[in-house]
Amino acid sequence: MSARPPTFRRTDQMAMIRRTPYYHKHAALGAEFVDRIGFAAALHFGSIEAEHIAARENVGLFDVYSQYFLEVTGPDALNVMQKLCVNDIGRVGPSGVVYTSLCNAEGGMIDDLLVYRMADDTFRVCPTPSRFVSVEAWIREVAGELRVEVINYGARFAYMSVQGPKSRALLSRLTDADLSASKVKYFRFVMGDLAGVPDVMISRTGYSGELGYELFYPSEYAEHLWDRLIEDGADLGVKPCGLGSLATLRMEKKFPLYGLDLSTGNTPVEAGLEWTVRLDKPDFIGRHVIARQMEQGPPRRLMLVETADLDVPLEVGADITVDGRKAGTVTSVAKGFTVRKALAQGYVISELANDGQQVVVEAKAGASKAVLRSEALYDPNRTRARS
Repeated sequence: MSARPPTFRRTDQMAMIRRTPYYHKHAALGAEFVDRIGFAAALHFGSIEAEHIAARENVGLFDVYSQYFLEVTGPDALNVMQKLCVNDIGRVGPSGVVYTSLCNAEGGMIDDLLVYRMADDTFRVCPTPSRFVSVEAWIREVAGELRVEVINYGARFAYMSVQGPKSRALLSRLTDADLSASKVKYFRFVMGDLAGVPDVMISRTGYSGELGYELFYPSEYAEHLWDRLIEDGADLGVKPCGLGSLATLRMEKKFPLYGLDLSTGNTPVEAGLEWTVRLDKPDFIGRHVIARQMEQGPPRRLMLVETADLDVPLEVGADITVDGRKAGTVTSVAKGFTVRKALAQGYVISELANDGQQVVVEAKAGASKAVLRSEALYDPNRTRARS
């Protein structure tokens, strides 16, 4: 591991930076930190590409700064969650996880997030860190005077994402819980002890596209669990990973990111997330707009932009053109180190948002030919995450 001193990418707010439970461990490894909503977040520990490869081939450890959760509990909790979410929260029992969007009355996405069903009347909601305050306020507004309690656990729980084909082998060394594929299936979770840490939620979810697990546990154990994962995973090739490699991993999977690819200015249908919408469930906020788009088609669609190689210049905000006509705009960019191509996502008008459509990306560094893709370039059927 690197012994170089930690570095910061300066921002005006850096003097007011907050630290995650793993800050000292990351700093000791020479992490480069960036400011993410006031938190010192590790961007990388030396090589984004090496961290990307570790998560694809072995196992990577990710700390997503302030990945907190809310708990919605009470006799009316399910009704509140069904009203909030476009997906059917009632279709899973306790220990089930649902990926869904919360939308406003116009169908605009307030956030995309995971909902964990802890019990018949209790749900944990895990928002995008930058959207936590907005999501909490929205849930409380929708809950109103109904018989629910909304609990903000804040920093009382730490988060760790353990991703990669060897993640199950690593975690199984540290727990008596049966983590076999038949016992903890994709989008399920178990509660148990892990490396002596009590009450750990071990969720078979993640943002890498690989077999992986997300952990929530009492934050006072954060450094202890970090040390155990590093020590016990040494022979498995475990590697600390930063936000840089998380961006490259998710881009190869065409996973959208709120704040770049998602906002209140787009619906789940425009974002390619119509597969998460259940129109046959109880009514939800924004349903009329979303249902109309599912029937008639949206005005634009979020597409993956595939270039010829890793070195093609791309940038957020660049125009996507077809035959000299603007067809869309790039919303996020990253290098695909596994597929060996520079990649982007961007919204394209529906009439041109076709798989295989030839386009030009008009970046400041130069125009580049590219191809639109409607599916992920890496493991589009998600067989690795389900393994």
